[in-house]
Amino acid sequence: MLERGDRSCETVAPHAARALALAVIAIALSMGGGCVLRPRQTADEKAKLDAASQAFEAPPAARQLPNLSPEARWRDVLSRAFLANGELEASYFEWKAALARIDEAAVWPNSNVALNFSYMFSSENVKAWNRTTLGVGFDPSMNLSLPTKARAAGREALDAAQEAGERFRAVKFDLQRKVLSAYLDLALTEELIRIQHDNRTLLKLLTDSAADRAEAGGPMQDLFKATIESQRADDELASLEAKAHSMRSMLNGMLARAADAPLILAASLPAPRAVVVDDARLIAAGVAQNPELAALARQVAGRADAIEVARLAYVPDFSPSASITGDVSQTLGIMLMLPTKAPAIRAAIDEAQAMQHSSEAMLRQTRYDRAGTFVATLYSMRNAERQTQLYQRSILPAAQQLVGSSRSAYAAGTIGFADLVDSERMLLMVRRMVAESRIEREERLAELEALAGVDIETLGAPPAGAQAESAPPRGQP
Repeated sequence: MLERGDRSCETVAPHAARALALAVIAIALSMGGGCVLRPRQTADEKAKLDAASQAFEAPPAARQLPNLSPEARWRDVLSRAFLANGELEASYFEWKAALARIDEAAVWPNSNVALNFSYMFSSENVKAWNRTTLGVGFDPSMNLSLPTKARAAGREALDAAQEAGERFRAVKFDLQRKVLSAYLDLALTEELIRIQHDNRTLLKLLTDSAADRAEAGGPMQDLFKATIESQRADDELASLEAKAHSMRSMLNGMLARAADAPLILAASLPAPRAVVVDDARLIAAGVAQNPELAALARQVAGRADAIEVARLAYVPDFSPSASITGDVSQTLGIMLMLPTKAPAIRAAIDEAQAMQHSSEAMLRQTRYDRAGTFVATLYSMRNAERQTQLYQRSILPAAQQLVGSSRSAYAAGTIGFADLVDSERMLLMVRRMVAESRIEREERLAELEALAGVDIETLGAPPAGAQAESAPPRGQP
């Protein structure tokens, strides 16, 4: 009875071992599909990317850029520039590539499954199954790491993806600043053209008046002066029109339009944009939300995670395996790879720490630089506002009164032609200064937006959710 039981155990044991080996093979094969040990914040970063994807995922040939209205407004120009700019699109795909690297870095198992088969040829009367050996393990050229290493590599990759997202935001606001600056410069030039047209019309009337006086025996000097002033006005008008054509071509290039495409702006300067928050709120936003600072902060975090990845090199890797040879043998094994390159590991840790200190120093210095630049730009904007108010409320009305009085005096013969021209030049200069200070204010405001990484309109709005806040403003990428 006992012998029978022993023979039964001898019969059952190989089957149990075979089942165990087959189970190990099945588990290894199922692990071959792999899983990704992503950090939790990956989904949030993916949502931010998806919010900007609509503008860039379609093939360039299939994209429909919006047509500009007959009277191009700055919002329309900016919307088209966001969709047409290649640098912004390249920055988006760099962000997308960085996000894809998370799955590449955090996949586990990190080694491929290796299957092997061998068959023994023998003259012995042995079953074919018992001559067959099946084995499963992992790629011997790539050690299997612990899941902890995959998670650490995933965190480092996420930091890089978040840095790329901030770089995309920085490129977006820098493009916004450039386009708005080009649009505002063109608007200023066209305003100067309108002023010069008015000046030329007045000089034409003065020239005709001087010619009539000369025919009536008046001084010829007034006629000569009026003619010279009129020709100078024609020359300056032609120069301004040439400058406007050049600016229009450059702006069309930013909008992916033909250089000579018509681009008509409003017949007056764009209305000033309202700033509904105080300077303290502006400065806080400029430092807290600056995209360059945010990118550097992500870089510092990434290099801190790189230190952790380097330290995990001290943790041994392993390589499990299993095989069966028919009913003859079933084996399970594991091979440990002990880290023996301690000097290289220490050097990698030292390198990662040095790079972290470098990034921290750059972040610290950049924070001071950007804060100083933001405050200086804010002062310039406020000064332009002060100048505009002074010119419009006091100097411009006084200059207009001076011109009116000088015209009456010239008609009465109490002042000479030179005095009248000086008065007209004074009014012309004041009108130019009003236009220039208004445009200066708007350009400095665009710089503040680029430094802060936010649209000025959103600072006075109720706070939105994180996803909405990360999406580019005004419905743009």
